[in-house]
Amino acid sequence: DVQLQASGGGLVQAGGSRRLSCEASGINFDDHTIGWFRQVPGKERSGLACISSSDGASYYRDSVKGRFTISSDKTKNMVYLQMNSLKPDDTAVYYCAICNVPLENPQRMGVKLGGEFGSWGQGTLVTVSS
Repeated sequence: DVQLQASGGGLVQAGGSRRLSCEASGINFDDHTIGWFRQVPGKERSGLACISSSDGASYYRDSVKGRFTISSDKTKNMVYLQMNSLKPDDTAVYYCAICNVPLENPQRMGVKLGGEFGSWGQGTLVTVSS
């Protein structure tokens, strides 16, 4: 089974940092672009950052560019999200999943779900206090 499990959430003060981890299993890591999404209650889940495991190309939503950094470790099938300068608006449940990144407009990054792409994992809650 395809599983992408996020972890590392918690409570952090505004201005602080947090590193999230995503463990991928059941997939050929090099075949996919994997990334991070988040959901605030009452809003749609949205993509933040994606990384191509094969060539390391990364893509960011403008709202997190310069503050968040995505990285991967192919030897461990892991993807990370380093979040700096956190704001209360970053409070959300964070998920990792396989990305669909339109190269003509990476801002429209989305998710691939179902079948070989798996489903949403449990997510990890990040709470940023003011």
